[in-house]
Amino acid sequence: MASKYQEKERTKAVNLIKSGNIVFYGAKAGKKFRGDNRDFVLYDSLKNIYQPIVKDVLDYFDKNIISWWGGKIPTGHVLSSQIGCLNHLFQIRNDKLAVLTILKNISIDFIDVFQIDTDKFLPAYIQFEAVSDKDYLNEGQPTRGNNCTSIDALIYAKHKNGEKWLIPIEWKYTEFYNNADKSIEDSKKNTVGHLKGDEAKGKERLNRYCYNTKGRLIDDSKYLKTLKEYKNSVYFFEPFYQLMRQTLWAEQMIKNKDIETIKADNYLHVHVIPTENKDLLNRVYKCSGQDMETTWRNQLNDQTKYQIITPNKLLNGIDSLKYKDLLNYLEIRYL
Repeated sequence: MASKYQEKERTKAVNLIKSGNIVFYGAKAGKKFRGDNRDFVLYDSLKNIYQPIVKDVLDYFDKNIISWWGGKIPTGHVLSSQIGCLNHLFQIRNDKLAVLTILKNISIDFIDVFQIDTDKFLPAYIQFEAVSDKDYLNEGQPTRGNNCTSIDALIYAKHKNGEKWLIPIEWKYTEFYNNADKSIEDSKKNTVGHLKGDEAKGKERLNRYCYNTKGRLIDDSKYLKTLKEYKNSVYFFEPFYQLMRQTLWAEQMIKNKDIETIKADNYLHVHVIPTENKDLLNRVYKCSGQDMETTWRNQLNDQTKYQIITPNKLLNGIDSLKYKDLLNYLEIRYL
């Protein structure tokens, strides 16, 4: 299963690396990834990150005990969406005006942003790999970036009606998905007691989000539509599996605001996706027979709770002089 957009972006990145373009700071590629040497994986993974933010990014992840995708250090994979999210947003996270500017590109109804104090180190107006203080999704104690529902980027905002809102941001770059059904996935082969066809991981997920004795999260949700049967349903195919969990996360944060550090009254779920990623946006999903946005909106009770925006549109209007170098970097690398 190939993606035209992914191949296009990979080819562009490889050409930039080979030509010595400044956005990769002289890095060489060819590092082993999934068994083979890849010309889109940098040997020096720190050169995958916009250089002015490298030290602070490393400190932020280390001191806030956040896991990197795929390992203990930043990935050298140049198509990483985690890296893409950081490259776009980390530089502006301390700039209240800039964060409010990007928020107003999402909705003009927001009038202020708050510092997110659940970051014990380097707190600012955008948080990365956000989790709740406590576990509400039956996933175990939240650990940022690993083995639980994490939010790529989070903004905490004031709405014009006076409410405090969560703005969970899911960041996509070249991702696209196959038809894997997570509700029937087997246990891993190296798991004790593994049997082919045991559907153990699928059963665990169904119990976690649908049939748990502590509460049926989807059935009880104000925002997600209840289904007669959850096994083989849309909720267990990507990217809808991610969106389902993030919606439940936001809802539970609001329900439990009295015991959470972040006190939120409402939320708006934001999906950042390049328009050119047709293999994610426009493909017809087997689980629904429809495109991505239509499929997901059909699972929502309130259409105002979800919005798609492109990375370029999201950053529109930030100070072009103050962020001249950043904007030039992003244009060369991602546009």
